Amino acid sequence: MSDQDLIFIIALQNVPKIGDITAKKLIAHCGSAEAVFKEKRNHLLKIDGIGYHMLQDVYNKNHLIAAEAELRFIKETNITCLYFMDTKYPEKLKHCIDGPILLFQSGQVDLKQRRLISIVGTRKITSSGVAFCEQLVEQLAVFNPVIISGFAYGTDITAQKAALKHNLQTVGCLAHGLNQVYPKVHKRYVAEIEKNGGFLTEFWSTSNPERENFLKRNRVIAGMSEATIVIESAERGGSLVTADIANSYNRDVFAVPGRITDSQSVGCNNLIKYQKAHLLSTPLDVPYILNWELEHDKKPAIQKQLFVELEEEEKIIYNFLKSRESQLLDSIALECNMPIFKVVGVLLNMELKGVIRPLPGKLFEVV
Repeated sequence: MSDQDLIFIIALQNVPKIGDITAKKLIAHCGSAEAVFKEKRNHLLKIDGIGYHMLQDVYNKNHLIAAEAELRFIKETNITCLYFMDTKYPEKLKHCIDGPILLFQSGQVDLKQRRLISIVGTRKITSSGVAFCEQLVEQLAVFNPVIISGFAYGTDITAQKAALKHNLQTVGCLAHGLNQVYPKVHKRYVAEIEKNGGFLTEFWSTSNPERENFLKRNRVIAGMSEATIVIESAERGGSLVTADIANSYNRDVFAVPGRITDSQSVGCNNLIKYQKAHLLSTPLDVPYILNWELEHDKKPAIQKQLFVELEEEEKIIYNFLKSRESQLLDSIALECNMPIFKVVGVLLNMELKGVIRPLPGKLFEVV
């Protein structure tokens, strides 16, 4: 898009009382952001849902002046702008009615044809939460997902550091402009993240990390992801807001259960109890429920001495499947005398080892 187009888009984003839903409605009716500013007020008032109160500040020229200043900052710092109608705009976020009309990007973000998952949770993550988060990213690395989070203390930075460790792209969604880093202590990670991912925000360089910005930011985290994973959460917290938004977008949500006496597990336990999240007991629950499949060239070769590589429960299932044709998940659990949640994890481990393969209809067979 041209700089002229961008100035009007940025200006529209800055008009009070014009949120993203209304802005999209105005753009759809007028054809462009520029046309919105040039359309007569009485014509705009004919649009369903548009009232005089919403439009009273649209024709204030200060919005265009401010947009020109913001564009200078964008040019000087080599920021990429993602308009909601552009092909580079996050695909899943396009389908969210309240997704930002414009995102600002730094780094080398590449979201095309990728598996995108968000990992969120408490800022006061426990040692066991850190361990599970790191294990989760490590075991999902073979599927090459993009790890999205909020670059905050605790769970967010744990997930993003783990992504970097395993050479996965990671994206930090920020609640402020790209002219600053919050929290400041995380500045040390910025360069590495921008080399293998980057940062996204809808906020101008004039925006500071205020509470309401974090709540707005959460819808971007949830909206651009295939699934949201909550590692740990107290009874209330921003990660639960993200989970609720993900549910409203009809996205999968996962929560790691914990002891009922642990304060940082209350939120996750409640998500599971009220059926707002899948119970995440092993990292491989994620690719199973999301129906991810490994690329053929990433599937490990079967070893000649197979049983040396198999755990005891894997041997039981392997022997059962070897003596039969493809079997349903329920049948495997029943005949092998294992609970289904256990069988799910074992089967996924066996698939990663190249021993079995899934078939349509939740059938499995020996390779």
